[in-house]
Amino acid sequence: MGWTREENRRFEDALAVHGPNDPNRWQHVANAVGGKSVQEVKMHYEILQEDVIRIERDQIPLPSYRGAAININARQNIDNEQRRMRNLSLR
Repeated sequence: MGWTREENRRFEDALAVHGPNDPNRWQHVANAVGGKSVQEVKMHYEILQEDVIRIERDQIPLPSYRGAAININARQNIDNEQRRMRNLSLR
C-alpha cells in the first residue's frame, strides 16, 4: 500500500528527530508514522535516499508540490525543501 502525504510528513519529521545514532531509530519512526512496519519504514527510507541522489545528479527534477505558489514563493519553497532534505542527513 502507498504512503499518504500525511504519512510522508510524519516520516520526514521523525527522521529529523531520530537521527542515525539512535539505536531504535526505525522503531521510533514506524511508531511516529503509524500503520507501517519497521521494514516498510526502512524500505521507504532507501527509496527516499535513491530519489535524493537522483535529484542531486539532475537525473530527475525536484518534485513540485500541488498548491505551491509561483515565482518567489516557489523558489522559497524549493530552498526550504532542499534545506529540510539536508537536515534529514540521508547520507
